[in-house]
Amino acid sequence: MKASVKTLIFSIMFCMAIISAKPVKAQCAQCAATVETNTKNGGNAARGLNKGILFLLGAPYLVVAVGGYIWYKNYRRKNVSLEVRNEKLNLN
Repeated sequence: MKASVKTLIFSIMFCMAIISAKPVKAQCAQCAATVETNTKNGGNAARGLNKGILFLLGAPYLVVAVGGYIWYKNYRRKNVSLEVRNEKLNLN
């Protein structure tokens, strides 16, 4: 497949995914009711809940970043010298 066709198919699929997205409630009913009541009464439980969600969202990315950094530091090549013969290759 040509690159332009692949790009077109990807763009169409991406647009369809964006258009078909629906808002969802990501909390259980009890948590949502508690936060809503607390917010109406002037509390700040929603702020703490949002910080907890962001913490849980960032933790996997942090683990992958640290693992990638360690892998990069341990397995990158240092001072590699290649010795190639100056003979012609016979590929018969």
